[in-house]
Amino acid sequence: MTCKRVLIIGGTGYVGQHLLEGLSNVALEQDFDLAFTHHSHLPPEPLLKAIHSHCLAFPVDLRNGDGFDAISVKFGQPDVVVNLAALSVPRACEMDPVTAMCVNVPSALIEWFSSFEDETTLLIHLSTDHVYEGVKAFYTEEDETAPVNVYGKSKVESEHFISENWANYAILRSSIIYGPQTAAPVRKSLPVQWLDSLLAKGREVEFCRDEFRCPIYIKDVITIIQTLISRWMSDCNNMQLVLNVGGPDRVSRLQMAETVAAVRGYKSSLLKPISASLIDRGVKSPADISMDISKLIRVLGFSPMKFEEGVRLTLTEATQGA
Repeated sequence: MTCKRVLIIGGTGYVGQHLLEGLSNVALEQDFDLAFTHHSHLPPEPLLKAIHSHCLAFPVDLRNGDGFDAISVKFGQPDVVVNLAALSVPRACEMDPVTAMCVNVPSALIEWFSSFEDETTLLIHLSTDHVYEGVKAFYTEEDETAPVNVYGKSKVESEHFISENWANYAILRSSIIYGPQTAAPVRKSLPVQWLDSLLAKGREVEFCRDEFRCPIYIKDVITIIQTLISRWMSDCNNMQLVLNVGGPDRVSRLQMAETVAAVRGYKSSLLKPISASLIDRGVKSPADISMDISKLIRVLGFSPMKFEEGVRLTLTEATQGA
């Protein structure tokens, strides 16, 4: 097998950094070259120290495609592209729908793909559970997509654009991703760490009892992506795959907080249930976008870990790193 090339779009974000570390550790062993893109900030020094020096970094603007030509010249056509770049804060998308659509729909990326004579590049694209309306439990990949906010709409549009314009793809509809901090700490709040810091104050806190998700541990997400990459490198058969990527537990925001409290030993009496209808986030949030992950388990032969186990691992690592 000739050496393959793997490109991560959005390598300095939360999932991107974890994926870079994971792939960097196996790139030499499995004989593939690795590169990543960044946009808002230069690659931070702690990240560069955490990955091998052979990994190339490129500035790219997904809105207009600036930077892709430099990748063609210095890295060549990638065999696999993992697109993790997105405007993913629902409220920010609601406030600026034009930018949300421009960034989240990878039109410049697909246009770059079309510049290559060989159209076999595998695109692994991170989507979201927000593509579902949120009116029932355990959505399957075959259920209708009917998003209630701009973020979800932009991701549905991205899925349609990819499926209509590229023949080799895996779309991953991810739930809340949680886990340990990255080598270079990201600015955004991490779910479990945020809950931990909130409950550590010892004051009463309100949590939604009627908003359900299937949170997934970050290292399970990385395993899923690595499995897809390895599978394609082995057989090179085109994929046209859509997968729900969540954990096995359907939990409310309240139950997420209860799990953190139980692991940490905080008083459960501090947790006060509230209906999501009483909270104004400046954007509509789907009530129940829990997902059926039986297809993920069947296709990849992999089962994500339970939420409580992931919380324990996250908080243990946070304590050890403090």
